[in-house]
Amino acid sequence: MSMTRPAPSLPTPRRVQGTYYTLLLGNTLAASFIWGINTLFLLDAGLSNLEAFSANAFFTAGMLIFEIPTGVVADTVGRRASYLLGTITLAITTVLYWMLWVWHSPFWAWAVVSVLLGLGFTFFSGAVDAWLVDALKATGYQGSLETVFGRAQIVGGVAMLAGSVLGGVIAQLTNLGVPFLIRGGILLVMFVVAALLMRDLGFQPDRSEGPIRATRTVLRASIRYGLGDPPVRWLMLTSPFTAGVGIYVFYAMQPYLLELWGDEEAYSIAGLAAALLSGASIVGGLLAPRVRKLFRRRTSVILLAAVSSAIVLIGLGLVRDFWFAVVLVALWGIASAIDDPVHRAYLNDMIPSKQRATVLSFDSLMGSGGGVVFQPLLGRAADVGGYATSMLWSGVISAVAVPFVLLSRAQRPPADTAREVTADAEV
Repeated sequence: MSMTRPAPSLPTPRRVQGTYYTLLLGNTLAASFIWGINTLFLLDAGLSNLEAFSANAFFTAGMLIFEIPTGVVADTVGRRASYLLGTITLAITTVLYWMLWVWHSPFWAWAVVSVLLGLGFTFFSGAVDAWLVDALKATGYQGSLETVFGRAQIVGGVAMLAGSVLGGVIAQLTNLGVPFLIRGGILLVMFVVAALLMRDLGFQPDRSEGPIRATRTVLRASIRYGLGDPPVRWLMLTSPFTAGVGIYVFYAMQPYLLELWGDEEAYSIAGLAAALLSGASIVGGLLAPRVRKLFRRRTSVILLAAVSSAIVLIGLGLVRDFWFAVVLVALWGIASAIDDPVHRAYLNDMIPSKQRATVLSFDSLMGSGGGVVFQPLLGRAADVGGYATSMLWSGVISAVAVPFVLLSRAQRPPADTAREVTADAEV
């Protein structure tokens, strides 16, 4: 007598969130070990400010080039597969980065490996958030995405705080290369964790087409639901000016605070910049759902964050006191952390499941494009006029995002006033 196996039961929404937070914790911990010392690491390898931020620009160029292909991997092969590929790619390229530092390699080598680092991160962008939102819908989650993404900000902030402080202290006690080796080890651990915990839920990969044809199909659909949808398009056009400038500001904080402190080898102070932003991420994650409740429309929160960030960055360019700068760094981090969960919830509620990972990757691509353009320009501004000048220009450039938020708001999409997880955009 033959017996059919019962279908595996779905995990609870709480279990899905627990898996998501675990993956986020490991990823952020691994990445943040080098966030506090990355610019110092590049300068120690013999690169100038222009070359160091150009290397970062090549990293964002890698993200720009590979966002759509890896988004297609997530939408056609699976989000779990994309995550696993990302951990392995990042582990290998992180070790390569360390080897370039050991050898004091020429700039072109840093450019090549930086592009490959960007490839590793693109396997994560879009795929993990898409996995989460689809899994929450499949398991019957009732609640707002801001709450989930707000908690994610807290988890990421805790991991970033631990990693950035430890990375700075370990670099101080050993050398600037050791945190990179630790990061590679953590990524290998996360590969095993993801292989055990992740399942694609509420999403069926479409493997009926070959890779080239699938790329064209998903890209066309992504343009339709991304740049072809006015409220999504205008929101995406904010990313080059917010995320693109934010990448520069994050890494420029390290040497800028050291300059204000007066000791260019105080690596633990450099770690303080990342630690401040991680603490701000925790505060912002706590505040985001509460701030959202104060406004009827999500774009009101996004506007508030965009204007506040621009003003704070201009302030950072004008101050010369270390502790005043520390306060402004914290305020900038809180504004960005409040914006992030609301931005992601707003975007996710406007795109359908089948193209979710690729459209989210397209949004990341826009931010990477801004980083490719603005990082070398702002790095050059730092070489010519100092970090304070580059902060002033960062504030001015980031303010350009405000009109695009207003244009998205003017379309009055239902997602702007949504409070709970909504049905797919295609329904």
